[in-house]
Amino acid sequence: MGSALSNMFPPKASFTEATLPDQSDKVFIVTGSSGGLGKELTKILYQKNAKIYMACRSEAKTAAVIKELKELYPNSHGHAEYLHLDLNDLTTVKQSAQEFLSKETRLDVLWNNAGVMTPPPGSKTAQGYELQLGTNNLAPFLFTHFLHPVLSGTAKVAARDSVRVVWVSSSTAARAPKPPIDFSNMDYAKDESQMQKYARSKAGNVLHGTEFARRVSGEGIISVSLDPGIFMTDLQRTMPLWQRIIVNFLAHKPINGAYTELFAGLSPTITEKNNGGWVVPFGQLAAGREDLRDKELGKKYWEWTEKQLKPYTS
Repeated sequence: MGSALSNMFPPKASFTEATLPDQSDKVFIVTGSSGGLGKELTKILYQKNAKIYMACRSEAKTAAVIKELKELYPNSHGHAEYLHLDLNDLTTVKQSAQEFLSKETRLDVLWNNAGVMTPPPGSKTAQGYELQLGTNNLAPFLFTHFLHPVLSGTAKVAARDSVRVVWVSSSTAARAPKPPIDFSNMDYAKDESQMQKYARSKAGNVLHGTEFARRVSGEGIISVSLDPGIFMTDLQRTMPLWQRIIVNFLAHKPINGAYTELFAGLSPTITEKNNGGWVVPFGQLAAGREDLRDKELGKKYWEWTEKQLKPYTS
């Protein structure tokens, strides 16, 4: 109960654009940054002179945001660039990563921010996976896989604890069924509600984030997952009306969710000892759900994911 209340009424953010130092020479990727929390995060990074690759599906929508950034922050020395990324189709992910790698030799922070929530029942990815499982879990995992070497290389030359992968989860991860991953029903032959599938995918983000932290131990990469808070963004557009009314009543301004993501990606409070950690609104470390830190479950889900993605990693 206390956790739910703190999610609805979190303390004010302390790590914001007002306290963020200059980010010149830093290179970032923010997936899903043409709207919602990703757009708000990109605004903060851009005004602090960072180089941001906006990994999104719509070039037109992203171009409009880049134009807006230039108008809002005319004195910034930052650079925002479109990077095509379609998380709905696993066959395209490698090409997106390769496009980035053809331009850059460093990557300071990867924010796996993009996702889908409660799409129409029966929605599937291009490869036939349930849409939330494929878009929220499989594709970000694959994208991170291809970017792992450049992250590891950057960690060798960047400031200690500054190279990170941020996995944007949700408060719904805490409400996912037990066990959070049903390996006997990954194709959802036994159907579940769209919200339950979403909660499982958000639990999957945490499992990937904690297991990645274990596997990169010693490389200098920090991996954390987070609950950004409650907001009304494009993510909620497919929710039933009654759910949207409730969310809208409880929602905070999207900039606050960006502060949660900013804290996870750049706050000096987070160090190697917090690797695999859980961040809550609007920039605090918390314990999180215990079974999502289980080593055996994390290993099993990681290996299941690798098996699904084997055809797309070569």
